[in-house]
Amino acid sequence: MKNAANDATPDKLILQAVHFDFTAAMQNVLREKISVLLRHNDRIVRLNVRLNRDEKHGKKSHYTATGQIEIAGPDIVATVKGEDAYNVIDGLVERLDEQLNARSQRRKDQRNNPDAVELSRGLKNQTR
Repeated sequence: MKNAANDATPDKLILQAVHFDFTAAMQNVLREKISVLLRHNDRIVRLNVRLNRDEKHGKKSHYTATGQIEIAGPDIVATVKGEDAYNVIDGLVERLDEQLNARSQRRKDQRNNPDAVELSRGLKNQTR
């Protein structure tokens, strides 16, 4: 049985590799991890993921992953740096998930606890 989020993944996910080519295995891992974010929130319009390889640190490659979640309201953006591409991808998904959950929690709090009105000040003026 297929998940609706997995069916929508190709339409909602934009993958970009800068200074290297994505392997099929890396694309599959990235799609699998990003599908978790799509399951959390069905209002996500699009996910942009850019993985950049930089070889300025001697012979070691240094990776930077930037993710942008396009959603109603302000976009969610996160960046993670590291020396292993798979660890950078994991860190990016974790950071985006944390930000998405924090945004959802703030929206719930605002919806369930609207601005409080100080009744005591209004009642004191009326009883005099």
